[in-house]
Amino acid sequence: MSDFTASLNNFFNSVNGFIWGWPMLLLLLGTHLFMTLRLRFPQRHLLKGIRLSVSRDSQVNGDVNPFAALATSLAGQIGTGNIVGVATAVLAGGPGAVLWCWLTGIFGMATKYCEALLGVKYRVRTHDGQMLGGPMYAWERGLGHRWVGILFAIFTLFCSFGLGNVLQGNAVAEVVGETYHISTYTTAAVLTVFVGAVILFGLKGITEVCSRLVPLMAAFYILGCIALLVINWHWLDDAVVLIFKSAFTPQAMGGGFVGGFMIAAQNGVSRGLLSNESGLGSGPIIDASARTRNPVQQALVSSTAPFWDTVIICALTGIILVSSMLSLGENGTEGAKILTQQAFSGIPVVGSHVLAVSLFVFAASTILSWTCYGEKMIRYIIRGSQKTQGRIIMIYRLLWIVFTFVGAVLPLELVWNVGTTVIAFMAVPNLLSILLLSRVIVRETRHYLWENHLDEVMTEEPPLEDEIAASRKKKG
Repeated sequence: MSDFTASLNNFFNSVNGFIWGWPMLLLLLGTHLFMTLRLRFPQRHLLKGIRLSVSRDSQVNGDVNPFAALATSLAGQIGTGNIVGVATAVLAGGPGAVLWCWLTGIFGMATKYCEALLGVKYRVRTHDGQMLGGPMYAWERGLGHRWVGILFAIFTLFCSFGLGNVLQGNAVAEVVGETYHISTYTTAAVLTVFVGAVILFGLKGITEVCSRLVPLMAAFYILGCIALLVINWHWLDDAVVLIFKSAFTPQAMGGGFVGGFMIAAQNGVSRGLLSNESGLGSGPIIDASARTRNPVQQALVSSTAPFWDTVIICALTGIILVSSMLSLGENGTEGAKILTQQAFSGIPVVGSHVLAVSLFVFAASTILSWTCYGEKMIRYIIRGSQKTQGRIIMIYRLLWIVFTFVGAVLPLELVWNVGTTVIAFMAVPNLLSILLLSRVIVRETRHYLWENHLDEVMTEEPPLEDEIAASRKKKG
């Protein structure tokens, strides 16, 4: 079994080396840069987006308020990728991967803006008043190709089980087990019971939990990171210099960690996408449910997510890991799990507990968020009676609970490599929809943002999902 696992891991390593070569890097980073320039650096509206995220407007359509939508989206992003994911990037691509991960977050704010704008503009409503949206509706309504939307939905379903479920449970079981000497099966059981209890309440129950968990867990983790920065302050200058230097040139350090431009970029960008999901297309699935006056308002709110997720949390994690590796020198231990544990052990007494609790809450909230994504993909693929959809969604939820448990016992490196492969297939159709609909994005931005109509309520009512299907059949 171990030989099979090793062979499988080597296979996905090779696949990722091909998929995450120049074409994928250029598509992802190219979209980030292109939309940043075309939208006149939407990152400069960060404070406006933060203000809108905490504003409430009950006179507009939608299922959840903007903050709940942002919190649920962040819950899907702020997961083990912010801790273990950054560690795997550093180990595989050297300290320079931290810089590439950070740049992906900075410029990814523009792509996140575009995703959310299209998610709200092309959303539809059901007979019971729910809002549905995401890249699949952008392809169907904006570009007239439902079959591409179905492909995206299928890729998202696979990604939900890998990135959104198995990967999260695996990482948290490993660290909690090491910290408290609890078997992975016990940790997996507790996580599974928690997730199973919450998902029975549906989208509103999940957003309610996430809107409370996300701010608390982020603040808790950031405080731990700040404590480590103070403890490792002797090494901070060297760590930052090393991160910038090794992003472009090979750089070896304690434990034999070697980076370089291409290796660092591949690992930093792919782990950045795993972390902030800018370009992945998952965020707008939730953004489409938000109560907002127009697409640009929610786009500004959504664009703040990569800032919190990558610019703040991932950057802090990366600097802490590299500074800890420098302080340990040749005693640094290989392995993402061990590396993060060594770093947080720098906080006397409570360090290991900060890491374990953060990972558990991060993983649980991510699993809950991705449950929503998967269910909405099922609704998109299978259009028919609500009874049929309900039965399939119930089967999906049961499988989801089972995978939450099973994921904890798989090898960590294999899980990360499989997740890195799957997200590429999910990201490509989403990025292409952004590029093909860039004129629409610019037109909406010009009217609502550049011409100061941000408080204007859009006049176009989201069409009924059944009407879209009927219209498509009529055209056919």
